Amino acid sequence: MGTIAVLAVALLLAAATGAYRLFSYCAALFIVANFAAAAVERNDGELNLAPYTWLLVGLAAVFVAGFSIIWLQWHPGVTDYTYVLGLPVSTLAYFVFLWLLPILGAVYYALVFPDIGSDDVVDDLMDDVRRVQGRKQLPLSVARTEPDGGESGGADPGGKSPQTDGGDRR
Repeated sequence: MGTIAVLAVALLLAAATGAYRLFSYCAALFIVANFAAAAVERNDGELNLAPYTWLLVGLAAVFVAGFSIIWLQWHPGVTDYTYVLGLPVSTLAYFVFLWLLPILGAVYYALVFPDIGSDDVVDDLMDDVRRVQGRKQLPLSVARTEPDGGESGGADPGGKSPQTDGGDRR
């Protein structure tokens, strides 16, 4: 989170001083750092980016390559552009490196890890959540959860809840 804070300050300073090339690179790193923070939070704060490591490296490489091509092709006084496939090179690089490749990377990642939405993964996540919540008193919870998973009382005066009544939690 400290890295994200430093990048946010760098973005503000780059925007305030008009350093737009620096701003674009910091923005790309800011986006990648946010994905990395999500991966770290998943692992109880340890610096373990798996299984996102190569996705983050690929996303950073694509952004840096895209911005480098754009900034190498663009200058304030340029009026004559080099065209590829009917588009100026900087526009094509913008489309391919900042839109198309990241989207294809997300699709590839979804295909490589099809088990993320499976019942086993969801059940494991729910078990972890219940285990962690069982150790804490949550201020807005309807019923206090005991460490063994039982309930010590509910909002219903009759003591009935969907869980004790045999109802499904989902």
